[in-house]
Amino acid sequence: MRVRRPAVLLIFAAVLLLGAAFVVFATRPARTASATPPDTGVVEAAPVSTPDLPAGSSPAVGALFVDGAHYCTASVVHSDQGDVLLTAAHCIHDGEGGDYLTGVTFAPGYHNGVAPFGYWTVSDEFVAPGWSSSSDPDLDVGFATAHQIGATRTLESLVGANTLATGTAFEQAITLTGYPDDAEVPAVCQNTTSRQDTYQLKVACAGFPTGTSGGPWVTGQDPKTRLGTVIGVIGGFEYGGDDPDTSYSSYFDTDVQALYRQTTARA
Repeated sequence: MRVRRPAVLLIFAAVLLLGAAFVVFATRPARTASATPPDTGVVEAAPVSTPDLPAGSSPAVGALFVDGAHYCTASVVHSDQGDVLLTAAHCIHDGEGGDYLTGVTFAPGYHNGVAPFGYWTVSDEFVAPGWSSSSDPDLDVGFATAHQIGATRTLESLVGANTLATGTAFEQAITLTGYPDDAEVPAVCQNTTSRQDTYQLKVACAGFPTGTSGGPWVTGQDPKTRLGTVIGVIGGFEYGGDDPDTSYSSYFDTDVQALYRQTTARA
């Protein structure tokens, strides 16, 4: 499990983990996995700057905070509104029998106690019905919006955004980024993904323990802007993995595409 939840939810989270082993995957309807091109257009804007960020990290990737502590990772994805975040569903919703987490903030480019673009309030969280009703690991993907009081520019115009792609190949070279809960800089790794299951990806990257859930899997990252195309997030099987050196992601297919469209329709 790659997320540290607030203390008041620890007991409930443990119950969810015990129950996950009894999910009957065969009851979930088959889903389309044919390749489709990204439907979100080009990246709206490159980051206005990359102020002293750790090597390899992206300003569009940041840490999620509750009660002053970071516990998960999220990233900005392109939208017309310029305020959409992508993370793992279990980072913003407890799954079966639970509800959305409240009081969450997002700090893009966070490192060493510094939030170079400030803290943004996370709202309008959105996960698939299959996650909220049965904690389906194949649907461990969530979207949300980010707002900052007094901001005169959108989040995307400040930090840039990755484009979202669905139905892509299982084997791709990616850059993986996530915030370990015991570190103040993000872990960054480059490797090639593979197929774990029908709707699961995996990648071998050392040093991605608790806290890195929601970290984006980005292909074709531009070395200058550090932006690219996002095809996954740490989550899915075993809530992203019990081994810090192997991470998993729900496969981005038509369900994720539909979830994104519903999110941007109301953002």
